[in-house]
Amino acid sequence: MSGTGRLVDELSPRTRKLVYGEPSPAEIAGELALMARVDQAHLAMLTANDLISPAAGRALLDCIAELSGQGFDPLLDRPAPRGLYLMYEGYLIERLGPDIGGVLHTGRSRNDLKACITTLRLRDWLLDFGEQAARLTAVLLSRARAYRSVVMPVYTHFQAAMPISYGYYLLGLALALERDLDTLAAASTDLRTCPLGAGAVAGTDLAIDPELTARLLGFSTGNPHALDAVASRDVALRMLAAVSSLTITVSRLATDLQLWSTAEFGFIEFPDRLVGGSSAMPQKRNAFLLEHLKAKPGQTIGAWTAAASTMAGVPFSNSIEVGTEAMGSIWQGLRSGEQAVLLAQVLVSGARPVPDRMTQRAESGFTAATSIANRLVQQGMPFRTAHHLVGDAVRRAIEAGSTKLAEFGPPGWLDGIGLAELNLADLVQDQRFGGGPGDFDRPFGQACASWKGHRQWVQDWRELVNGSTGQLAAAVESLLSPGPDSPPDQPGETG
Repeated sequence: MSGTGRLVDELSPRTRKLVYGEPSPAEIAGELALMARVDQAHLAMLTANDLISPAAGRALLDCIAELSGQGFDPLLDRPAPRGLYLMYEGYLIERLGPDIGGVLHTGRSRNDLKACITTLRLRDWLLDFGEQAARLTAVLLSRARAYRSVVMPVYTHFQAAMPISYGYYLLGLALALERDLDTLAAASTDLRTCPLGAGAVAGTDLAIDPELTARLLGFSTGNPHALDAVASRDVALRMLAAVSSLTITVSRLATDLQLWSTAEFGFIEFPDRLVGGSSAMPQKRNAFLLEHLKAKPGQTIGAWTAAASTMAGVPFSNSIEVGTEAMGSIWQGLRSGEQAVLLAQVLVSGARPVPDRMTQRAESGFTAATSIANRLVQQGMPFRTAHHLVGDAVRRAIEAGSTKLAEFGPPGWLDGIGLAELNLADLVQDQRFGGGPGDFDRPFGQACASWKGHRQWVQDWRELVNGSTGQLAAAVESLLSPGPDSPPDQPGETG
């Protein structure tokens, strides 16, 4: 059956390539697999509500199962002048006849079908991404605990500021990443609502049961508003915004690691498997993967900007601009976010601190100066006086080429503050107020609890989806295997 009844011509092959692209066989099979899953739920619902006959439902399900078992090979080279779905439906009509193949689309449209498939793809992507992001958090927390005592300077304005530990630094990244995941979880809440049932744009007057199809596809509820269901892709846009924030977080980590791995700093070393050489300079060890990681925000933010710009000013209804063009940019951005997480995993796990170099720089950078000023404050000296006194001693020590501040202030100026017994590791432990590194255990516990929560969030959602897969399989099996008391019916009979 060709045409639509009204239209008798179709796009030329060149224009089809411009509009639909040239998806690979794997991409076509992946899209058809999701389509077939939706069709199974839709057919189970249509049959349960007497909108098609059980015989028609069984015939369609048998044919769809056959296609799935073949990896959709019969469709991979088939022309699709009006898009993938109509090519697929046309094949079913050719195989089963219009009285059976023609009932599949009862009570729905390509619009709600496409919105549903998009939502399923987003959900699958989210659960995989959530697992990998939680794994990155676990790597950060593992290394934070292992290196909590490795003293290093923290920098502000690219100048050594105060002593911290490398583990404390990584813990800060883990906490920031967990907030990004909180944002992503909030942005994705509406992926639990199934768009199927919205029809073309305003629902249908056929007595369908969207709640049933929603349950069979692993959603919590059907859509409450048909126009919103087919017009909106705001969930995907918000998800990409959250992923962009996450890539920004890990790119800042990459910037620090790249700087610290230079010979001039020498704080971090990477194994050979994570660096590259030069085609011309034999001495080079380039931590080039960090440059890929630093570039990812440009891709995710660019994709968000492209998608948002494409959506802006479009009428609030089903539209190609939103459902196809904008989503194309969003998928590219989400892939870049996933790549950023995977790269960050191997780089954080592979980076090794050089404790002696870190400590030496913390000492030569006079990072103990603030602690010395604070100890003078504890002896009753006004802070600004102490600040000036220590700053003057630092200046004199630098001029003399020394790091021993006690020798460059007034006689006995540090007596009674316990400086002689302290080293930088002790000062780090004393910084236990205001979220300092001396209070490591409390934020570490919070970060671990947050990580467990995100991991459980993914597991619970995946269990819900897996459970619905079993329910759908049971519904299909029940339809394919009618009981002995089931009345006979005619293949083309409809309710």
